[in-house]
Amino acid sequence: MAKAVADTQSPAENAAGYVSDDSPIMGFSHMHDSGTGGQPSLGNFPLFFHPGCPEDDFVKCDYSVMHRGANRVPGSAFASPGYFSINLTNSVRAEMTVTEHTALYRFGFPGNDSVNIVVDDDVVTQVPYAPLVVIDLIDLMNSRNGGGIQVYPESGRVVGDGRYSPSFGAGHYQAFFCADFRGADIRNTGTFTANKATAEPKFLGGDIKSGYQNPHGSAGAWIQFEKPATNTITARVGVSFISVDRACENAEAEIPDFDFGRVEDDARRAWSGKLSAVEVDSTGVSEELQTVFWSGLYRTLLSPQNYTGENQLWNSSEPYFDSFYCIWDSFRAQHPLLTIIDPPAQAEMVRALIDIYKHEGKLPDCRMSFCKGYTQGGSNADIVIADAYIKKLDGGIDWETAYEAVVSDAEVEPKHWGIEGRGNLVSWHDKGFIPWDDVDTNGTGPTSRTISRGVEYAYDDFCISLFAEGLGRTHEADKYYQRGGNWRNYWNPDQRDVYRDPMGEISQSDFQGFMQPRLANGSFRYQNTRTCSPIHQTHGCYYDTGFDTYEGSPWLYSFFVPQDMAGLVGLMGGADRFVERLTFFHTSGISYMGNEQGFLPVFQFHYAARPALSSFWAHEYIPALFNASVNGIPGNDDCAMGAFSAFAMMGFFPVAGQDVYLLTPPFFPEVKIRAKGPGKWAVIRVRNFDPEQRAIYIQSAALNGKTYGRNWITHDFFLKGGVLEFVVGEKESKWGRAGDDLPPSYPTWGNEGGNGVGGGDGG
Repeated sequence: MAKAVADTQSPAENAAGYVSDDSPIMGFSHMHDSGTGGQPSLGNFPLFFHPGCPEDDFVKCDYSVMHRGANRVPGSAFASPGYFSINLTNSVRAEMTVTEHTALYRFGFPGNDSVNIVVDDDVVTQVPYAPLVVIDLIDLMNSRNGGGIQVYPESGRVVGDGRYSPSFGAGHYQAFFCADFRGADIRNTGTFTANKATAEPKFLGGDIKSGYQNPHGSAGAWIQFEKPATNTITARVGVSFISVDRACENAEAEIPDFDFGRVEDDARRAWSGKLSAVEVDSTGVSEELQTVFWSGLYRTLLSPQNYTGENQLWNSSEPYFDSFYCIWDSFRAQHPLLTIIDPPAQAEMVRALIDIYKHEGKLPDCRMSFCKGYTQGGSNADIVIADAYIKKLDGGIDWETAYEAVVSDAEVEPKHWGIEGRGNLVSWHDKGFIPWDDVDTNGTGPTSRTISRGVEYAYDDFCISLFAEGLGRTHEADKYYQRGGNWRNYWNPDQRDVYRDPMGEISQSDFQGFMQPRLANGSFRYQNTRTCSPIHQTHGCYYDTGFDTYEGSPWLYSFFVPQDMAGLVGLMGGADRFVERLTFFHTSGISYMGNEQGFLPVFQFHYAARPALSSFWAHEYIPALFNASVNGIPGNDDCAMGAFSAFAMMGFFPVAGQDVYLLTPPFFPEVKIRAKGPGKWAVIRVRNFDPEQRAIYIQSAALNGKTYGRNWITHDFFLKGGVLEFVVGEKESKWGRAGDDLPPSYPTWGNEGGNGVGGGDGG
């Protein structure tokens, strides 16, 4: 729960608090959501230290978030798992580490009688050395409504709370903190509102009768200290979503000794334990590629956040996880990766999803800060749950209630389907598609995204069919299997790819047949095939805008048929023509790797018997877009971008919701992943590894010493362990190209369109 870092006042998105730019540091706060887009979340109760105040007068220090910021010393930021530090131009050095619910900070000062601080335009001024800490009730989004704060002059303890809004959802949540300080005697205390500080009162709240109202925006408490004996002040901040008392209990239980070194060591060991599920032989691999891999794996483990014991909405013996940002993003790569490297955590997340269903009536598609988030596409928690069932995830999951939850998504339209479940279900059941002009009298939500919601609904239903089949519900499995074929209702075989060329002339490629919106009378409606791609109206397709695709183009969504890729290959003209089209997608500027729907198309060449091309494009995007530079993540990484790079570099990629991993050579001579059995490993090895990354095409493979021709593998490899060996070369081979070597494809619509390529074992 505790994730301490510096918060920046960045013109770009600062959703995780810190941005690597030149913007000022506004404070150091204790809870963050990593890498989300849109409005920032959390960042509640930031601390900020002044080394002293002008003329030694606390009134002349800056207090509000708009005034108090200090620039960072260029190049001083340093991060490692469980630790962050940065130097400010006001002479303060800030270090921080965490336990589960508590942040521990160490603020260092130069120790002279007067301190040089750099202000605007590089002007250096001096202030007397007497550190002053500001504790603000604000959050990153400036959404606070109500709450209060109190400072105790004798002990220096500061406690407070506030009511806040979620960043991408509806509702409110409450948060609480408890801060203590060590290292210096207290000189004076007080409170502030906006940029005005006073020594009295010591309490701010919302009680009008008391005369102490707490306005919106910056408001809080301050403490000025005498000179610290060791020029260091340590701050401990416990956080809670239950109460101030719980926040104090968390702090006292987790960090009773204020020992920064011990807490940092414990945090590092905890991270090492999590990351030890994977080992790599990095011989010959550049430091940059190693950084890309390990930082991606690290970021995969940042969210969802474990708030078990801190659920402010209901009492339950089940785990509670929050910060599902959003399952639309995470189902494709992050949750499948957690199923492999941290199955206990993934099982708890599935249990948490089921418990949310039990108490709120629907599975979430997005959830943050105890609030219902906006549903971006389908009800993709269905895929997470089906994926967990298919891959035999255990850990106390109630599969019968899980099935009840996914069927509720498929059959019961909620009143507000913009924040849970699915909309337009009458038409979906009766027509097999969502009409652009649908009249939905059962619920409300944005009527946009009929294509992207439709192809996702189809895949959600297909995954439910696999779940139902596993539970022995044959009739229901057949129903949802047939609905899985509804993607074809969006396929307009006559739609051409028309666009304006760089000279402004109307032109078209020679590709025909795309997903398109439809009207209630069955006719097609036109959306430009490139709309909302990086080369045409990039930012036009969001949650409540008028287009029929979400954060992507019809070009992109025309590839989203994981359940029936053989059928799609056939509709696109067969294997060779499919390869031409997918290659054009990656070379023409239409593809965008900053959104998660772009992940699977990197590897879909497998379905057209060209796994070498999947390897080629994985090695193109890494390191071109995924690298160790400041801009080395192509989009917001709410844990999915890291999962993509980790998967690609380990040599396999999941088809989420199915027991299928598409194989490519790893970026290392050997990758070892801890299997379920004690002391067992799933090992992927390149026998003739090329450090120059030129030999990236599999020539032959062996599984446990036996020739292996499939270009995919099942989850049993990660459950039981074993050794998968590749021989690689610089040119494409015949490996993985025979019809029986291709991944499974399920003909959800009879035999129309033909396979175009061979079948593959459906498992």
